[in-house]
Amino acid sequence: MLLAVLDLVGIFVFGITGALVGVRKNLDVFGIQVLALVTGLGGGFLRDVLIGVTPPAALEDWRYLAVPVAAGLLTFFLHPRIGRVERLVNIFDAAGLALFCVTGALKAIDYGLSPLSAALLGTISGIGGGVVRDVLSGRVPVVLRSEIYATPAFLGAGIVVLASALGYHALWVPISAAVVCFLIRLVAIRRGWNAPLPRNP
Repeated sequence: MLLAVLDLVGIFVFGITGALVGVRKNLDVFGIQVLALVTGLGGGFLRDVLIGVTPPAALEDWRYLAVPVAAGLLTFFLHPRIGRVERLVNIFDAAGLALFCVTGALKAIDYGLSPLSAALLGTISGIGGGVVRDVLSGRVPVVLRSEIYATPAFLGAGIVVLASALGYHALWVPISAAVVCFLIRLVAIRRGWNAPLPRNP
C-alpha cells in the first residue's frame, strides 16, 4: 500500500513538471497532457520493464493513467505566471526525483534484486521520466548536463537499499531517503553545484 501511494504521488508531481515545461514551451492542452503523461509514467515504465513486470503497472491500474492526466489539467488551468514556472519546475522535479528513486528501489527489493541493482534501478526510475520529457520538449536532458541530478537519486535509493539490508523496514526509512534526495537536489540548484566537466585543451 505504501509503495502504491508513493508511486502515485511521484507520478503526480512529475506530471506537474512535464505540464509546466509544456506551458513554458507554449504547447496546447494536448501537448501539455503528453508531457505530463510521459514525465509521470516514463520512469515507472522503465522500472517495470527492467525487472520483468509485464504489463507495467501503469497499464494495469487506471489510477496510474488518471493521475498524470489530472496533474496536466490542473497545471493547464491553474499555472502561475510564466516568469515563475522555472522555479516551480525545479521544485516539483526534485520532489518527483526523490519519490521515484525511493519507490523504484523498494520495488526492486521486493522483486529480489541485489542491493546494487536495486539502487541503480531506483536511480533510473527517478531520472527516466525527466529524460523523456526533456527530449520531447527539445531540451538537453538534465541528467546529461553538468548539474547534480542523478547523484541525489542514487543516494536516496542507496539509503533505502542499505536500510533494507540491515533489516529496517519502517515508514521513516523511505521518507527520510526521499527528504535527503530532495534537499540535496534543491541545494545543488541553489548553490549551482555541478559535476566535473572536461578541461579545455
